[in-house]
Amino acid sequence: MHAVRADGRSLTDALAASTPPADARDQALLSELAFGAVRLLPRLEAITDQLLQRALKPNDRILGSLLMIGLYQLIALRIPDHAAVSATVAATRLLERPRAVGLINASLRRFQRERAKLLAQTERQESARWLMPTWLLHRLRTAWPEHWQALVTASNGRAPMFLRINRQRISTDDYAAQLAAAGIEAEPLADQPQALRLLQPVPADRLPGFGDGLVSVQDAGAQWAAPLLAPQPGERILDACAAPGGKTAHLIEQAQGQIALTAIDVSGERMQSVHTNLSRLGLQARMMVGDATQPAPAWADGPYQRILLDAPCSATGVMRRHPDIKRLRLDQDIAALAQVQARMLKALWTLLAPGGRLLYLTCSLLPDENEAQIAAFLAHHQDASELPLPVTLGIARTHGRQLLPTEAGPDGFYFALLLKR
Repeated sequence: MHAVRADGRSLTDALAASTPPADARDQALLSELAFGAVRLLPRLEAITDQLLQRALKPNDRILGSLLMIGLYQLIALRIPDHAAVSATVAATRLLERPRAVGLINASLRRFQRERAKLLAQTERQESARWLMPTWLLHRLRTAWPEHWQALVTASNGRAPMFLRINRQRISTDDYAAQLAAAGIEAEPLADQPQALRLLQPVPADRLPGFGDGLVSVQDAGAQWAAPLLAPQPGERILDACAAPGGKTAHLIEQAQGQIALTAIDVSGERMQSVHTNLSRLGLQARMMVGDATQPAPAWADGPYQRILLDAPCSATGVMRRHPDIKRLRLDQDIAALAQVQARMLKALWTLLAPGGRLLYLTCSLLPDENEAQIAAFLAHHQDASELPLPVTLGIARTHGRQLLPTEAGPDGFYFALLLKR
């Protein structure tokens, strides 16, 4: 958590770089503390400001992060209060800050005594009440005046776990039976025959046949991409921002392996995750590092009948899975991201065959990256037209359709399907 606050690092990257505890229960607790504290960070910072009489020196900011970890345990976890306080004080000594032991202990004890008053004062701060930066709240209110409270609440919650069944290998009903035999409860999704939602998340390695490629973990919103693009046997397909490879694999599964798919991503490290995913599932594709804003001969080698552009974006639709987005993303980032998206659309359009289709999608909730992006593209490309999408898919926008995150439903995604005339 401190790496997010002080260094602006991704929480996922920071945890991956840390030494994991040997015990699985300790590892689960570490993940809960890190993700949970970042999820509540605006509230925890507001409480900490009230508890500390003076601002901490820059070199002591880690003590503020430690105090917030202690507060998170007192507020959100079932750990006994005395154990949470004791463990946090002990961690102060592990940080070799013995003179701060009294400060941490006194601050946590004060919170215990004045909990109701401190929380009430915190609720007066908008960002602490909604657990969102003010700039993002303003954008969401403006874009979604009727939905913003529900989508903010969902974005601050815990994400449900969805599975995508590899129906080349097993039917959804048969896999659901395997889950039931393993004591894992799941329910089907009415409009997505390959998807199941688990009633309680479980580690992926507990899923029957996971290592053998029977199933993948993928949000139900992301599972719309392959059916919407609808690859046909014999076609050349480009997955232009492929990592980590879930949609890549789904495209191949959707066409029963009878397509020539090229998957690129600008990051070689992230491209390795595509290799790993396809290998586990027993699927084949041409994979290489590539920048979708600058087509290169190695992969821009002739027209593609279908192109999937899962464009880099603010990721505001997946904040419940990556709560550090609320801290790391800035208001000025949106315009820069929109410029990259526009460059990708323009560059990839030249690779699409006449009569071909391009599916543009983001995991953003912001119109600047979504319908405004498509409106600008259509205005400058007379050979482009928009195709209709299923009316059951989210909310109709001026262009495309938007899925909003809901408590038990998918993450937030935007889709627009373009035809090259």
